[in-house]
Amino acid sequence: MTSPVPPSSVPPKTDPWTWPEAVWRGAVEHVRAGRSLKPAHWKDGAAFAVAISFDSDHETIELRNGGRSYSKLSQGQYGARAGMPRILAMLQRHGVPASFFMPAVAAMLNEGEIAAVAAAGHEIGIHSWIHELNSVLDHDTERDLALRASDVLTRLSGTRPVGMRTASWDFSPWTLKIIREIGLLYDSSLMADDEPYELLDGGQPSGIVEIPVEWIRDDAVYFSMDRFAALRPHGGPQMVLDIFLRELDLAAQEGGLFQLTMHPHQIGHRSRIWILDEVIRAAKARGSVWFATHAEIARHCAQEAGMTAQGLPYAPAAKGRS
Repeated sequence: MTSPVPPSSVPPKTDPWTWPEAVWRGAVEHVRAGRSLKPAHWKDGAAFAVAISFDSDHETIELRNGGRSYSKLSQGQYGARAGMPRILAMLQRHGVPASFFMPAVAAMLNEGEIAAVAAAGHEIGIHSWIHELNSVLDHDTERDLALRASDVLTRLSGTRPVGMRTASWDFSPWTLKIIREIGLLYDSSLMADDEPYELLDGGQPSGIVEIPVEWIRDDAVYFSMDRFAALRPHGGPQMVLDIFLRELDLAAQEGGLFQLTMHPHQIGHRSRIWILDEVIRAAKARGSVWFATHAEIARHCAQEAGMTAQGLPYAPAAKGRS
């Protein structure tokens, strides 16, 4: 299959300081933030919105890296085995919906989890096949894996996903084209704003809503460690809560969106799960908040802006790919 991205839009593998202006401008403008989609009004007149999400990577991070460390595989299993029950129980106690982005392989390894998430009314979104990095793939491979992942999540959850979060938020030259081809409503992988915005595709409105993420609002950057790479950061739970609450406070003051990304194998531990509880309590204490899935946020913002999605019709993948 021929790539839908013109070769001129993909930066060459040469020294960037040798690029002519057309090349570096083309790289910047290929996928860009367009108009803000922050709505004048949130649902039911809420003063601000909260979108909580979880990247249920589980065993796929180590599988993506070769699958040779059984210690790392067990850490991934912890997220499914111990972290997820705590997370789902807390969300149920608070009556709060969330979005779960799950690699297809993680879903197939943990079919009971995806069934429980769907049964509880939470959203399930695309999050790669096996946590692969899109920027190292060619167009045809990335497209095939995205379509297969969508099909698997549809089969296991009973609902076709309407949103994508790329693994490690790695967005290639082809990713937006593939999102449009699948016909998704939104993406949640990019970081150009605090508020939702419309993605520009080569300078043109795409009809795709971006629900922006940020490493500041991600638990993994504070809790992850790699003993072999001498990378051993550790943020105490109180510090992480303080950062999250400061982000929440200003989002509320600005009447905007507070979006949060967490991982079951990180936030699901006994010493950390209370952070989720405190964030939800703090948002509720403001008295005028809309807790919503990423899909609900994207749909509301698109409707308020009078947007019509421009994604192409999606044809289900051929049987046997999963």
